[in-house]
Amino acid sequence: MPQAQWKIDRSLSENGNLAVRLSGDWNMKDGLPLVPEAIQQIESIGKVRTLSFVCQHLGQWDSGLLNFLIKLEEALHQRHIEMDRSGLPEGVDRLLKLASAVPERKGARRESDQTPFLVQVGNNTIELVQGIKDMVRFLGESVLTFFQLLRGRAKFRRSDFFLILQECGAYALPIVSLISVLIGLILAYVGALQLQQFGAQIYVANLVGLGMAREMGAMMAGIIMAGRTGAAFAAQLGTMTVNEEIDALSTLGISPMEFLVLPRMLAMMLMMPLLCLYADLVGILGGAMVGIGVLDLSFTQYVVQTKGAITLTDFGVGLSKSVMFGVIVALSGCLRGMQCGRSSSAVGLAATSAVVTAIVLIIVTDSLFTIMFNILGI
Repeated sequence: MPQAQWKIDRSLSENGNLAVRLSGDWNMKDGLPLVPEAIQQIESIGKVRTLSFVCQHLGQWDSGLLNFLIKLEEALHQRHIEMDRSGLPEGVDRLLKLASAVPERKGARRESDQTPFLVQVGNNTIELVQGIKDMVRFLGESVLTFFQLLRGRAKFRRSDFFLILQECGAYALPIVSLISVLIGLILAYVGALQLQQFGAQIYVANLVGLGMAREMGAMMAGIIMAGRTGAAFAAQLGTMTVNEEIDALSTLGISPMEFLVLPRMLAMMLMMPLLCLYADLVGILGGAMVGIGVLDLSFTQYVVQTKGAITLTDFGVGLSKSVMFGVIVALSGCLRGMQCGRSSSAVGLAATSAVVTAIVLIIVTDSLFTIMFNILGI
């Protein structure tokens, strides 16, 4: 049989009825006529109301013929032209009816059109504004819950609180120790490269001490806890959201803010200053390793120089920042966990979003604190 052919039979076309002859083998592997070309031929005839088929010389056919006819019928429907299936083979007609009996599932067809740039900007702006609103609302609920604690009306399990304290405190010491020592080493080496040129390598102790006490100790502890504990909070609450445990608490009349968020926020507020102070001391020890081992300073010289460079105010600056960083880590993790969707992938996205949110807010807050302390002369 010849290849698939589409031909308009003008001898059978009359009174707005257009007859089309289908002949040859309509197989996908052999190539088929294109629907746009067929539509152009139909429109060139003039006003057409009905399209019928003559299939006396139609050979073998497969799903390619069905796909062609379905697309052709959609194009004809848009042009208000009726397609008469009576001339088609019985098997083709049955399969077409079966295909049209079940409606196409919404979203099954891939959309080829891209969203315009301005629409994307608008959608992102709306999402950003909504995210800020949710964050402010969550912060307000957290403040009200904290006031409930001060009034002695907050309800949460004390055993859970002590477990969270242990998780945020003692279990975090190994990673805080490692990172703080390395930060102290880095600060000491960076300072030594420049100070050795002037024979002032003893001031490495000042650089490391002030850097750890005022900035790096609190910031690194906050970032470590954001990646370690903040993500854990988001994953825990996100899993509870997926399992509808938070909905169950609300149904029982138990406030999720008091039962879940408050103990985590308190634990981070209490543990972060201790972790910050510990990070300061370990970081200074890391700097001492460079000062004593590389710069030939004695232990007494390094200690005396560090003691003269750092004041209690410097430690107070770092500790005040650490409290705020602890609140940020806890609230970011809990917020993203409470906003988690109802799928397992949403839990991972919530944990990622919690870490990113906490780190960004920590950096922004630290810069604001630094500017404020500089203005106040602290």
